[in-house]
Amino acid sequence: MSDAQIADPIAEAAAAARRGELVVLPTDTVYGIGTRPDDPAATARLFAAKRRPPDLTLPILVASRNEARDVAVFDERAERVAAGTWPGAVTLVLPRTPATRAWRLGADADTVGVRMPAHPLALALLARTGPLAVSSANRSGQAPARTCDELVAAFGELVSVYLCSEEPLRGAASTVVDLTGPEPAILRRGDVDEDEIARLSSAEGPLLDSGPS
Repeated sequence: MSDAQIADPIAEAAAAARRGELVVLPTDTVYGIGTRPDDPAATARLFAAKRRPPDLTLPILVASRNEARDVAVFDERAERVAAGTWPGAVTLVLPRTPATRAWRLGADADTVGVRMPAHPLALALLARTGPLAVSSANRSGQAPARTCDELVAAFGELVSVYLCSEEPLRGAASTVVDLTGPEPAILRRGDVDEDEIARLSSAEGPLLDSGPS
Protein backbone atom coordinates (compact mmCIF):
# COMPACT_ATOMS: atom_id res chain seq x y z
CA MET A 1 0.00 0.00 0.00
CA SER A 2 1.10 3.57 -0.49
CA ASP A 3 2.02 5.88 2.36
CA ALA A 4 -0.98 8.09 1.47
CA GLN A 5 -3.35 5.27 2.51
CA ILE A 6 -2.08 4.74 6.06
CA ALA A 7 -1.94 7.02 9.08
CA ASP A 8 1.59 6.14 10.19
CA PRO A 9 3.57 4.78 7.22
CA ILE A 10 6.79 4.33 9.22
CA ALA A 11 5.03 2.22 11.84
CA GLU A 12 3.27 0.22 9.12
CA ALA A 13 6.54 -0.32 7.24
CA ALA A 14 8.32 -1.38 10.43
CA ALA A 15 5.60 -3.89 11.25
CA ALA A 16 5.70 -5.29 7.72
CA ALA A 17 9.48 -5.64 7.75
CA ARG A 18 9.38 -7.39 11.13
CA ARG A 19 6.90 -9.86 9.62
CA GLY A 20 9.41 -10.61 6.88
CA GLU A 21 7.55 -8.69 4.20
CA LEU A 22 9.15 -6.31 1.72
CA VAL A 23 9.17 -2.53 2.13
CA VAL A 24 10.52 0.29 -0.03
CA LEU A 25 12.34 3.16 1.66
CA PRO A 26 14.28 6.25 0.57
CA THR A 27 17.94 6.59 1.46
CA ASP A 28 20.50 9.34 0.89
CA THR A 29 21.49 7.61 -2.36
CA VAL A 30 18.64 5.71 -4.08
CA TYR A 31 15.41 4.01 -3.06
CA GLY A 32 15.95 0.66 -1.38
CA ILE A 33 13.85 -2.46 -1.06
CA GLY A 34 14.36 -4.30 2.19
CA THR A 35 13.26 -6.75 4.84
CA ARG A 36 14.48 -8.35 8.06
CA PRO A 37 17.87 -10.02 7.50
CA ASP A 38 17.59 -12.88 10.01
CA ASP A 39 14.65 -14.64 8.32
CA PRO A 40 15.73 -16.86 5.37
CA ALA A 41 12.24 -16.74 3.87
CA ALA A 42 12.30 -12.93 3.98
CA THR A 43 15.68 -12.57 2.27
CA ALA A 44 14.66 -15.20 -0.30
CA ARG A 45 11.59 -13.06 -0.99
CA LEU A 46 13.86 -10.05 -1.54
CA PHE A 47 16.12 -11.94 -3.95
CA ALA A 48 13.06 -13.13 -5.89
CA ALA A 49 11.48 -9.66 -6.10
CA LYS A 50 14.67 -8.13 -7.47
CA ARG A 51 15.45 -11.18 -9.63
CA ARG A 52 18.89 -10.84 -8.08
CA PRO A 53 21.41 -13.67 -8.55
CA PRO A 54 21.89 -15.49 -5.23
CA ASP A 55 25.68 -15.33 -5.57
CA LEU A 56 25.51 -11.59 -4.82
CA THR A 57 25.27 -10.52 -1.18
CA LEU A 58 22.63 -8.24 0.32
CA PRO A 59 23.96 -5.23 2.28
CA ILE A 60 22.65 -4.22 5.71
CA LEU A 61 21.41 -0.77 6.73
CA VAL A 62 21.60 0.29 10.38
CA ALA A 63 20.46 3.24 12.47
CA SER A 64 23.70 3.72 14.42
CA ARG A 65 27.34 2.70 14.67
CA ASN A 66 26.54 0.79 17.84
CA GLU A 67 24.03 -1.27 15.89
CA ALA A 68 26.57 -1.79 13.11
CA ARG A 69 28.95 -3.37 15.64
CA ASP A 70 26.36 -6.08 16.28
CA VAL A 71 26.33 -6.86 12.55
CA ALA A 72 30.03 -6.64 11.65
CA VAL A 73 33.41 -6.78 13.36
CA PHE A 74 34.94 -3.30 13.57
CA ASP A 75 38.67 -2.83 14.06
CA GLU A 76 40.17 0.60 14.69
CA ARG A 77 40.48 1.32 10.96
CA ALA A 78 36.81 0.53 10.35
CA GLU A 79 35.85 2.68 13.33
CA ARG A 80 37.74 5.63 11.81
CA VAL A 81 36.15 5.29 8.40
CA ALA A 82 32.65 4.90 9.85
CA ALA A 83 33.13 7.85 12.21
CA GLY A 84 34.30 10.04 9.33
CA THR A 85 31.65 9.06 6.77
CA TRP A 86 28.49 7.98 8.61
CA PRO A 87 25.70 8.73 8.38
CA GLY A 88 26.43 8.85 4.69
CA ALA A 89 26.98 7.12 1.38
CA VAL A 90 29.73 4.65 2.32
CA THR A 91 29.16 0.91 2.65
CA LEU A 92 31.84 -0.95 4.62
CA VAL A 93 32.54 -4.62 3.89
CA LEU A 94 33.67 -6.24 7.13
CA PRO A 95 33.78 -9.67 8.77
CA ARG A 96 30.46 -10.84 10.16
CA THR A 97 29.89 -11.20 13.88
CA PRO A 98 28.84 -14.59 15.28
CA ALA A 99 25.29 -13.24 15.56
CA THR A 100 25.03 -12.60 11.80
CA ARG A 101 26.88 -15.60 10.38
CA ALA A 102 23.64 -17.51 9.93
CA TRP A 103 21.91 -14.71 8.02
CA ARG A 104 21.12 -15.84 4.45
CA LEU A 105 22.32 -12.76 2.59
CA GLY A 106 23.96 -14.41 -0.41
CA ALA A 107 26.99 -16.48 -1.29
CA ASP A 108 29.47 -14.85 1.09
CA ALA A 109 28.83 -16.10 4.62
CA ASP A 110 32.02 -14.55 6.04
CA THR A 111 31.62 -10.83 5.30
CA VAL A 112 28.81 -8.29 5.19
CA GLY A 113 28.35 -4.81 3.76
CA VAL A 114 26.97 -2.38 6.33
CA ARG A 115 25.94 1.28 6.09
CA MET A 116 24.26 3.97 8.15
CA PRO A 117 22.29 6.12 5.68
CA ALA A 118 21.76 9.87 6.02
CA HIS A 119 18.04 10.07 5.37
CA PRO A 120 15.49 10.85 8.12
CA LEU A 121 12.85 8.40 6.87
CA ALA A 122 15.36 5.57 6.56
CA LEU A 123 16.78 6.26 10.03
CA ALA A 124 13.29 6.50 11.56
CA LEU A 125 12.37 3.14 10.08
CA LEU A 126 15.64 1.48 11.10
CA ALA A 127 15.24 2.80 14.65
CA ARG A 128 12.03 0.77 14.88
CA THR A 129 13.12 -2.37 13.05
CA GLY A 130 16.79 -2.79 13.82
CA PRO A 131 19.10 -3.76 10.92
CA LEU A 132 17.46 -4.39 7.56
CA ALA A 133 18.74 -6.17 4.48
CA VAL A 134 18.30 -3.48 1.82
CA SER A 135 19.20 -3.49 -1.85
CA SER A 136 18.54 -0.83 -4.48
CA ALA A 137 14.89 -0.74 -5.54
CA ASN A 138 15.16 -2.08 -9.06
CA ARG A 139 15.02 -5.34 -10.92
CA SER A 140 18.50 -6.77 -11.24
CA GLY A 141 20.34 -5.16 -14.16
CA GLN A 142 17.95 -2.20 -14.44
CA ALA A 143 18.35 1.37 -13.21
CA PRO A 144 16.92 2.13 -9.74
CA ALA A 145 13.39 3.55 -9.76
CA ARG A 146 13.23 7.27 -8.95
CA THR A 147 9.52 7.87 -8.24
CA CYS A 148 6.72 6.12 -6.38
CA ASP A 149 4.96 5.40 -9.66
CA GLU A 150 8.09 3.70 -11.00
CA LEU A 151 8.51 1.75 -7.77
CA VAL A 152 4.92 0.49 -7.82
CA ALA A 153 5.23 -0.36 -11.51
CA ALA A 154 8.35 -2.39 -10.80
CA PHE A 155 7.21 -4.30 -7.71
CA GLY A 156 3.44 -3.89 -7.33
CA GLU A 157 1.97 -6.03 -4.55
CA LEU A 158 5.31 -7.76 -3.90
CA VAL A 159 6.01 -4.78 -1.60
CA SER A 160 3.76 -4.30 1.42
CA VAL A 161 4.55 -0.64 2.17
CA TYR A 162 6.09 2.08 0.00
CA LEU A 163 7.75 4.93 1.90
CA CYS A 164 8.29 7.77 -0.53
CA SER A 165 10.38 10.90 -0.04
CA GLU A 166 8.99 14.34 -0.75
CA GLU A 167 12.41 15.45 -1.96
CA PRO A 168 14.22 13.99 -4.99
CA LEU A 169 16.94 11.49 -4.15
CA ARG A 170 20.52 12.05 -5.30
CA GLY A 171 20.52 8.88 -7.33
CA ALA A 172 24.23 8.08 -6.86
CA ALA A 173 25.13 4.71 -5.38
CA SER A 174 27.17 4.48 -2.20
CA THR A 175 30.93 4.00 -2.21
CA VAL A 176 31.64 0.37 -1.25
CA VAL A 177 34.90 -0.19 0.65
CA ASP A 178 36.29 -3.62 1.53
CA LEU A 179 38.18 -3.34 4.81
CA THR A 180 38.86 -7.04 5.31
CA GLY A 181 42.37 -6.90 3.79
CA PRO A 182 45.56 -5.09 4.72
CA GLU A 183 44.64 -2.11 2.49
CA PRO A 184 41.21 -0.61 1.79
CA ALA A 185 39.79 -1.81 -1.53
CA ILE A 186 37.18 0.27 -3.34
CA LEU A 187 34.67 -2.21 -4.76
CA ARG A 188 32.35 0.48 -6.13
CA ARG A 189 33.04 4.17 -6.59
CA GLY A 190 30.58 6.75 -5.31
CA ASP A 191 30.60 10.28 -3.91
CA VAL A 192 33.33 9.51 -1.36
CA ASP A 193 36.60 8.98 -3.22
CA GLU A 194 39.57 6.74 -2.58
CA ASP A 195 41.76 9.53 -1.20
CA GLU A 196 39.23 10.30 1.53
CA ILE A 197 38.92 6.63 2.47
CA ALA A 198 42.70 6.27 2.56
CA ARG A 199 43.02 9.39 4.72
CA LEU A 200 40.44 8.17 7.21
CA SER A 201 41.71 4.61 7.39
CA SER A 202 45.33 5.66 7.98
CA ALA A 203 44.66 8.54 10.40
CA GLU A 204 46.51 8.60 13.70
CA GLY A 205 45.44 9.90 17.07
CA PRO A 206 41.89 10.03 18.51
CA LEU A 207 39.07 8.50 16.51
CA LEU A 208 37.18 10.94 14.32
CA ASP A 209 33.55 11.56 15.21
CA SER A 210 31.12 13.17 12.77
CA GLY A 211 27.79 11.77 13.88
CA PRO A 212 25.82 9.64 16.30
CA SER A 213 27.28 6.38 17.53
